[in-house]
Order: sequence, then structure tokens, then C-alpha cells
Amino acid sequence: MKVLLINGSPNKKGCTYTALSEIAKQLEKENIDSEIYNIGNKSIRGCIGCNKCTSNNNLCIFNDDPVNEIIEKAKNSDGFIFGSPVYFASANGALTSVLDRVFYAGSEVFAYKPAASVVSAWRAGTTAAYDQLNKYIGYSKMVMVPSTYWNMVHGSTPEDVMQDKMGMQLMRTLGTNMAWLIKTIEFANKKWNRLSYRRK
Repeated sequence: MKVLLINGSPNKKGCTYTALSEIAKQLEKENIDSEIYNIGNKSIRGCIGCNKCTSNNNLCIFNDDPVNEIIEKAKNSDGFIFGSPVYFASANGALTSVLDRVFYAGSEVFAYKPAASVVSAWRAGTTAAYDQLNKYIGYSKMVMVPSTYWNMVHGSTPEDVMQDKMGMQLMRTLGTNMAWLIKTIEFANKKWNRLSYRRK
């Protein structure tokens, strides 16, 4: 069982990474594997609506950025966390471009799997960005995993984020809840094969 955590920040080990790392630590305690995937800081084009993915095995026709790699990794992942810094009360533009194309081309491989969004900000704009990311989860028939509040951390540096005690606790609780749901789905699949429609 594995969770793919996507770091949508151009900073490989910044505030968003710090939040995702706390989740990964909790997943490890729950015996769930994880991978933090960094989208990087290179230019990423947005979706152009060409529909070529429908005749390209549900992969984007453009193969020079992280999009298709994420779709391939998603096939062997049981859960997902989408993390983003907050820019002007919204998710990072590069991550938005990635997710637009990932979910347009490959939403089939995400359906019925648990997912959550995490946002990181110095101060405000978190709820707007959080709502934006959650729309991808709803669009793709995924199961949204909660914590005990909206999944956000605050701080302008990784050190600040680590001092956000409530934010860090939210990340740990999110990791625990994600592990519980993945294990529950795995148990149901083995015992009753009730979720076999996922593969149709």
C-alpha cells in the first residue's frame, strides 16, 4: 500500500514539503509506504484541450514534463495528497497546469482512491486554494480524506511551519486517517471483492 504525495511548490524542500513530510512520517508509523514527488521549477504548459489523450492510452500528448510520469505513478498508488503553496489565494500555477492535464487525461486511474489536499501559506488565502484543489478530487470520483480541520499550515519558512503546532497535528491526523481508509478499502477488496468495479 502506497501514498503518492505531490509537492506543487517550486521549492523542493520548502514549507509545502515540510507539511507533506509530516504526513509521510505518520504514514510510515502506520506501515504505509509513501513517495513525495516534486513537480520542480521548470515551465509547465497548461492543457490545450486537444483531446489527443483519448487516443493516447489516457496519457497527455505532451511528454516533456511531469504529467505523464504522475499518471503512471498513480496507477500503482493507493492514495494521494496534493500539496501546494498559496499564491494570490490560489494554488501554484504550475501545479494547476499539472493537475488540469493529469486529471483530464488520466482521471480513470484516480477514481475511487482516497485523496486529500494540503495548502501552505504565510497568512491568508488558504481556504480558497484548498477549495480549488479539492475540486480535482470531486471531479475524479475520489474519496476525500479529512483531518480535524482544513488541511493547512502557516509560515514563511520550513522552520515557521514546524512551529505551527496545530498545522503539524492536522498533518499527522491526516496521515492516520489516510492510512485507516486505505487499509479499510484493502480489507474490503480482499474479503468481499466489493470494489471490483474500480477495474472496469
